[in-house]
Amino acid sequence: MRIRDWNKSLKVRLFGEAVINITFWMFFPFLAIYFADAFGKEKAGFLLILSQLFSVFANLIGGYCADRFGRKKMMVYAAFGQAASFLLFAFANSPWFQSPVLGFIAFTIGGMFGALYWPASEAMIADVVEEKDRSSVFAVFYTSINIAVVIGPILGGIFFFSYRFELMVFAAAACLFLTFILIKWVEESLPAKKAMLSDGDKKWYSFLLEQLKDYRIIVHDKLFMLFILAGILSAQTFMQLDLLIPVYLKETISLQTIFSFADWNFQITGEKAFGLLISENGLLVALFTVAISKWVTPFRERNVFAISSILYAASMWMFGLTGWFWGMVLAMAVFTLGELMIVGLQQSFISKLAPEEMRGQYFAAASLRYTLGRTVAPISIPMTAWFGFIWTFTILAVLALLSAVVYYYMFYLYDRQKSSNATL
Repeated sequence: MRIRDWNKSLKVRLFGEAVINITFWMFFPFLAIYFADAFGKEKAGFLLILSQLFSVFANLIGGYCADRFGRKKMMVYAAFGQAASFLLFAFANSPWFQSPVLGFIAFTIGGMFGALYWPASEAMIADVVEEKDRSSVFAVFYTSINIAVVIGPILGGIFFFSYRFELMVFAAAACLFLTFILIKWVEESLPAKKAMLSDGDKKWYSFLLEQLKDYRIIVHDKLFMLFILAGILSAQTFMQLDLLIPVYLKETISLQTIFSFADWNFQITGEKAFGLLISENGLLVALFTVAISKWVTPFRERNVFAISSILYAASMWMFGLTGWFWGMVLAMAVFTLGELMIVGLQQSFISKLAPEEMRGQYFAAASLRYTLGRTVAPISIPMTAWFGFIWTFTILAVLALLSAVVYYYMFYLYDRQKSSNATL
């Protein structure tokens, strides 16, 4: 499906979200270093876990609200809330006031609003795009994110450590820009039969009770819960792109020559090496997402998901076994291939499993792969102090292999269920 054939709301969102994603990736990859320097590795790891627990709750609330109050409304509220949280982060790193604690609080609040945004965003795509085209549309949005991953860290390496206040003010302005775009040009896509009708007389806790009732239905969907479990296990690897890997590079590469010509040597520090690796990941994704999504489409989904997890495992071992920059470049290429294989397939598979009237909540529950994954993932930072880097990377690789096993079993059940339904 070509972009020019998209729904107008999707076109506008693609542009607006591209701006905010570039801004986000200018500071997000460096926060693990920021908090580790401010609080120490062990405390930083546990604080990051705490922040993600709040995001898990916000994510579930976001899916419920997207199905009850509307996709557009929740996206507008979330974008505005992120703008406010980034302003607070800017104040915590201003020329007049410095507080890593307040910065952590602002980061946590921003993460919660981000968790409110994405279930509504993904449900809107599923609402307006036919099933046959969803994989390609999700892949384009994912490509947009990873173009930001190319540009953002390069700019962030320049501005985050020297101009943090100005950077966060710019991030807040970008979120306000997205808020304006959503209000002005995006149309609501919530199916009419799900619109809230007479909520004025309901008590506040009645919404929570309804939500718990709906999520109880999701919990009893065995296939879907296996999908989430496998996703949480594999998330322990790719979440380290923003957690363990920057800390590892900072401690492993103090100053390393990566290219020499005549009397000229190009040298990098760990922080700069991390920016280059992040940009490599984003560039490869931007260039090859659509092509690889098309390439893997004819293959059985079961095999694609399992091989993706195996590639994640291989990349973790490769990272742990080398302190050489070019070895890490190769590890990142393997990591990225694992990532690209399931970019479009994941969201398309969720939309197959989700009933139309619960689509927002299914996408929210599916996001638990990332929110719960990110909740557990920061434990890798104190693990390096307990076991060392090599054993930490090895444990992560084993978790990725377990993910492959769970995916394989899930698709075995899924295929058997389809065969059973076909005979009825």
